[in-house]
Amino acid sequence: MSKTVLLTGATGKFGKVLLESLISQGWNVVATSRDKGRIDEIIASLPSGQDRANGIEIDLQAGDAPQFLIHELARRELVITHLVNNARSLTTLAVQSDGTTARDTFLGEFELDVVVPYELTMAFARASAHKLCAVVNIGSQYGLVAPNPALYEGSLDRSPVQYGVSKAGVHHLTRELAVRLAPQGIRVNCVAFGGVGGRVDESFLARYAQLSPSRRMLDASEIPGPVIFLLGDASSAVSGHVLVADGGWSLW
Repeated sequence: MSKTVLLTGATGKFGKVLLESLISQGWNVVATSRDKGRIDEIIASLPSGQDRANGIEIDLQAGDAPQFLIHELARRELVITHLVNNARSLTTLAVQSDGTTARDTFLGEFELDVVVPYELTMAFARASAHKLCAVVNIGSQYGLVAPNPALYEGSLDRSPVQYGVSKAGVHHLTRELAVRLAPQGIRVNCVAFGGVGGRVDESFLARYAQLSPSRRMLDASEIPGPVIFLLGDASSAVSGHVLVADGGWSLW
């Protein structure tokens, strides 16, 4: 049976590099996004993209999202064997002018980080038409430790509290699902990533380097490795694990 991974949030910073790497390594990918034009553009730009990837436009926070996906996959005669829960939204990371987070924003972030991965994982675990065997959730170093004020020039007013709290939730969701789905032979793991460079200024990079044992942020090229390892057969004995890929940030 061919291996087909459902990758959510495939047009974001992490999603795009994961999509590129999975296709380059011979995986078949079903890539979701809220932006059909963008996902189609990315797939068309990749070598073997048209042969190995299918794009699906969907709002994963819609109540019927899992059912819609399963129906759409049946229509396209696609069978999912692996799942990467990676969807993100900048909207749910918003912080108010006084440094607090609005209730709706907090709930939206928790929904996207914890509820949506739970619903998708359970839907595909229970769908007889699919053969789910491994799930990888995308976590964060901030699901393990609180942010360091020194990184944010002494104030956490612009650091969204809902992000770390929700990532801690997805870390524990990973453990819960690993236990509950083990009888079906489904492994569930998580990668807690550190900060990835590319969208910050030089002063932030310098502060980050001072606070990390590796003295740098991660490079985007380092994102796929841990995820593909946990998806593949080499990690067949690993389940319920949060693999920390943060350059040592959470050691201090």
